[in-house]
Amino acid sequence: MKKLWRTDHAPAAIGPYSQAVEAGGLVFLSGQIPLDPATGQLVPGDVTAQTERVLDNLGAVLAAAGLDFSHVLKTTIYLTDLAAFPKVNEAYGRRFTTEPPARATVQVAALPRGALVEIDAVARREP
Repeated sequence: MKKLWRTDHAPAAIGPYSQAVEAGGLVFLSGQIPLDPATGQLVPGDVTAQTERVLDNLGAVLAAAGLDFSHVLKTTIYLTDLAAFPKVNEAYGRRFTTEPPARATVQVAALPRGALVEIDAVARREP
């Protein structure tokens, strides 16, 4: 059995996918790009501003599922330029201050809407 999670506090899906899907106590969060949920537009600014918006969006989806960043087990960060990694890592570290999750970071050729960063996550609901 699976449960779908969604919130208006994160951007609506821009394709045929759910913001998050829960099954067996695991919550799989779709990748978030730096879209402002109110306007549906890419936030202005550099990779730091975009990373902050991505993390705000992920936090909103986690909250909709009754979770927070402490429940996250694994993330994947997608960057269009690995040279931006230190700035992304700094913003990311402000959200995962203790017991950070496992993580992978990859460079990609492009992201939807010209975003510089995208992050997806897997979280676990505590029994």
